Amino acid sequence: MAEKTLFDSRFETLNCCVFIPTYNNHKTLDRVIQGVMKYTDRIIIINDGSTDSTSTILEQYKNSIKIITFPENKGKGMALREGFKIASELGYDYMITIDSDGQHFPSDLPVFLNELEKQDPAISLLLIGSRNMDDPTVPGKSSFGNKFSNFWYYVETGIKLKDTQSGYRLYPIKEISKLKLFTTKFELEIEVIVKLAWRNVEVRNIPVQVLYDETERVSHFRPFKDFTRISILNTWLVTLTLFFYLPKRLIGKVKKKGFKKYWRENVLRSNDSPVKKASAIALGLFIGIAPLWGFQTILVISLAVLLKLNKAIAFLFSNISIPPLIPFIIYGSYQIGAIAMGKEMDATLNIEDIKSGTDVFKGLGQYILGSIILATLVSSISGVIAYLYFSFRKSKKEAVDA
Repeated sequence: MAEKTLFDSRFETLNCCVFIPTYNNHKTLDRVIQGVMKYTDRIIIINDGSTDSTSTILEQYKNSIKIITFPENKGKGMALREGFKIASELGYDYMITIDSDGQHFPSDLPVFLNELEKQDPAISLLLIGSRNMDDPTVPGKSSFGNKFSNFWYYVETGIKLKDTQSGYRLYPIKEISKLKLFTTKFELEIEVIVKLAWRNVEVRNIPVQVLYDETERVSHFRPFKDFTRISILNTWLVTLTLFFYLPKRLIGKVKKKGFKKYWRENVLRSNDSPVKKASAIALGLFIGIAPLWGFQTILVISLAVLLKLNKAIAFLFSNISIPPLIPFIIYGSYQIGAIAMGKEMDATLNIEDIKSGTDVFKGLGQYILGSIILATLVSSISGVIAYLYFSFRKSKKEAVDA
């Protein structure tokens, strides 16, 4: 057994455990367990249906650590879900996961505890070990996959991380127990960190060591199958982000700060140029007025990202179609449509004049044409006014600074 001279009492004071999922890593498993046991015996191991000598290795630890054996391989996602469940049942607040293939160093465990110690107890924390992906031992496919994952994580959460694929992590168990998880393989690690970010859990990277020894390491990642599953998951998460979580987050920021403070901090103090600020306002107003009901949010955010405009400003102004203003927008669009089609304006909009489906179709066409014209006029005029306003403020500020 491992010497316990390095036992870190903070595993108890911080109510934290270590989780080791393993599947056919008999060459490195014992070394990993021995390394972890130098720091703690609060260990949970899932033997995920191994067919090598893993069971024999784990036999010697059955009386000192928690070991669960799956009769057949279920995948890392299912092993993690079982680990979360057991950690919750045992009353742990945090769980550090370390892979059994030898790529992670147990000597980095205190690094996680150091960060957890400094954390405000009122704010849940998720830590992801950040590997040096420029290390020559890191496989090219791992480096590419990590960059791919980092990009989509930023799109889905607005959080920039250097490493989103490392399996060396510290998870907040209480927050995870509130999640509805659907995936079962490698992609579960992505699902968890995205959904925790959506729940306002603080997510950070911390530097860790990494070793890729191809003579010992056994990777169970299936490039085609797992990459496809991850891509499908990211597609679904991005859709949820655009339709629900991003609007919710932006609305939450406005409500929390109040409109005046939000305008002052996120619009007036934005580092964007007057052209970009004015363009974001124009884009938001155009999408908000145009007949794009149901798709306004996803369109304005997607276009803001594509055009590299301020998402918060564009989204804020796209909400011009709020209930008190909708009747005026529809009325104005209909009347402008009449002018554009060479008709007389009908100030009464008498519903009795609609006598057939043809009348409805013609009226709808008139409204759509008018709303596009109205959206173009309002966004163009507002964009010019906004540009002049922001340019004036910028010139005034530069004069004061000079």
